[in-house]
Amino acid sequence: MARFGINPRNTYGVSIPVLRGLAKELGKSHSLALELWESRIHEARILASMIDVPDKVTKNQMQKWVKDFDSWDVCDQCCSNLFDKTKVAYQKAYEWSSRREEFVKRAGFSLMAALAVHDQEAPNATFLKFLKAVRREAADERNFVRKAMNWSLRQIGKRNLELNRAAIITAKRIQKMDSKGARWIASDALRELTSAAVVKRLRERSMRIIST
Repeated sequence: MARFGINPRNTYGVSIPVLRGLAKELGKSHSLALELWESRIHEARILASMIDVPDKVTKNQMQKWVKDFDSWDVCDQCCSNLFDKTKVAYQKAYEWSSRREEFVKRAGFSLMAALAVHDQEAPNATFLKFLKAVRREAADERNFVRKAMNWSLRQIGKRNLELNRAAIITAKRIQKMDSKGARWIASDALRELTSAAVVKRLRERSMRIIST
């Protein structure tokens, strides 16, 4: 786990598939999720994000949990399993993206990526705002932060043709920055966003929407 950048403290080594099985068996429970989080056990916190009830999650809870993040996998699991389904997901994604703390900032961009994948009804304008945040913060050289920015840039650019064009423009601007981390974010994203497979899929999706 340490080799993959996962914090090995308070960790039992339980795999994600096993945790998902436990979550299915337990069902949703806000109170149990809070108890699991307070245990400070690595996998218990991931399980908490799987069984919590989004409508019962408060801003204060999100603020507390995000400050407790000490590993990228707990951060990303919380953002993808729970935070992206809350009423304040978009607000928190943008807010956290400008924070200094490493895992709080990562949470902002991980949440953007999760929203780009899961919320198919959101307007393009929301994600154009997120692209501005990626460009604004792209010079952050920290590994966990830049990887989350790259992730959000790629996922936003794969939503539709308009956002694909906007993400490519953003990446090309980032590529010109005097920052090794920024250039990596842009170059890696451009490889995927301009690939024949992605362009073909987005064009086909666009044609399906027009035909309906």
